Amino acid sequence: MAVVPLQDVSSSAAPIEHGFLARLFRNRRFTVGLILFLTLLIAALVSSSLVEPATRRTGAFPVRQPPGQDLLLGSDTLGRSVAVQLSEAIPNSIQIGLLAALIGTVLGALIGFSSGYFGGWLDTVLRVLIDVFLSVPSLLFLILIAALVRGVTVTTMAIIIGVFAWAWPARQVRAQVLSLKERGFVEVARLSGMVGMEIIVLELMPHMLPWLGANFVNAFISAVLAESGLSILGLGPQQEMTLGMMIYWALNYGAILQNLWWWWLTPVLVLMILFLCLYLVHLGFDEVSNPRLQTEG
Repeated sequence: MAVVPLQDVSSSAAPIEHGFLARLFRNRRFTVGLILFLTLLIAALVSSSLVEPATRRTGAFPVRQPPGQDLLLGSDTLGRSVAVQLSEAIPNSIQIGLLAALIGTVLGALIGFSSGYFGGWLDTVLRVLIDVFLSVPSLLFLILIAALVRGVTVTTMAIIIGVFAWAWPARQVRAQVLSLKERGFVEVARLSGMVGMEIIVLELMPHMLPWLGANFVNAFISAVLAESGLSILGLGPQQEMTLGMMIYWALNYGAILQNLWWWWLTPVLVLMILFLCLYLVHLGFDEVSNPRLQTEG
């Protein structure tokens, strides 16, 4: 997934000062993506709250039933309703994406701001750490760690993915802070008596918030994709249902060979819809943060 390019930071505070959120919600792509995303999430949460615990058990329904009046999305070879599984899988996959993106973005921002502003030996150490994390094959380490951790849960999976999601935003934030800290408004803040962390939070961070928001959405997409890939390999949360685990169980029990199309196709379509929603939100952030893209588009 492509990462949104950084804008010219000399005017990056303007969107926040002059109605950035208002322009964001007027953006058609962002609005459509957000509405679709919230609709998907709310529908899953409401349906999950209405599901009786007994219907979640194995053998609660006739096996291998195609979609129909009694079973909206059919059942699998273990007698589980695909719709019931979906109502649990969607919130869990979104939870993984949100938590992993939050960890990666916040950690990356903190490291990037600290490295770029304070400089010196701290910048040297953090820059080396960033380069190391960017150079290692993250997918290989994700597979290795997920395989070594016993009893992976939804939260554990999110933390594992989030730990490898901070290096890219850290490098980008650091590069921008190196330029921003030489600007006049930062020197005025120093002369007014503001200390390092105050300048970072009150003066520098507002310039980067639009980009950090776009990076958060991009990290969300990457986290959901990473969870799906790990789960399909059998390294996901075995005791909890996610969209990736739905595909894993369908493949593991030969749903394609048995022509149980409703079992494997449903989570694949939902994943595609989820990626489309998040991609539209990402494009909306990109267009509002970089007005030149709107004129060029």
